[in-house]
Amino acid sequence: MKPGAEQMNEHTPKTLNVLIADDHAMILEMFELYLAGVPDIDVRTVPDLPAALDAIDGHGPFDLVLVDLDMPGMDGLTGLGKALQRNGKKPVGILTSNPASRVVDEVMSLGGAGIVLKTASLKNLANEIRFMAGGGRYLPIELVEKRSGRSSDDSEATLSKREFTVLELLAEGKLNREIGAALSLAEPTVKMHVKSICKKLGATNRTQAVVVARDRKLI
Repeated sequence: MKPGAEQMNEHTPKTLNVLIADDHAMILEMFELYLAGVPDIDVRTVPDLPAALDAIDGHGPFDLVLVDLDMPGMDGLTGLGKALQRNGKKPVGILTSNPASRVVDEVMSLGGAGIVLKTASLKNLANEIRFMAGGGRYLPIELVEKRSGRSSDDSEATLSKREFTVLELLAEGKLNREIGAALSLAEPTVKMHVKSICKKLGATNRTQAVVVARDRKLI
């Protein structure tokens, strides 16, 4: 062994084995692309709860499991309990977009490791994963404020009929100019509608807006 190699190994971060389950392919792709550049996190992805439970049985327990709140097989938070049971004593958290205060309370009371918001920036995802995998219980600050009653209520701003139409075309993957051509709108007008949709849904970009809308069964 080279001099100093043993000392280097002592400080080499342990690779965390993480399972992410979500029925939105674009979400899984975003997470995979981001985490591919994180050397101490090895991620496996699956599309629903049954596949997650199979992965835990076959390749787990994982250092952290993240399950989408609304994907097939979850049956509300029943799926969280199943995943917690199957993953032994290792942590399981929830993926969602805009949970009600009641849901946040239930996740934490059931022993969930926390909640990761799909609408949040990915720049903090690795640290959130490390925190939960290390035994911490994570809630974004906006959910902490919601639980304490300092934030606005859970009611969402209503999309206009035109915004719904634009949102449906966004979900089809159409560009602004294509949406403008389909609806006889100028491209700056389409951009204005997209900005309004993102603001009302609490999303930071058009992709997240589509994910949030699907989570809320708006499209």
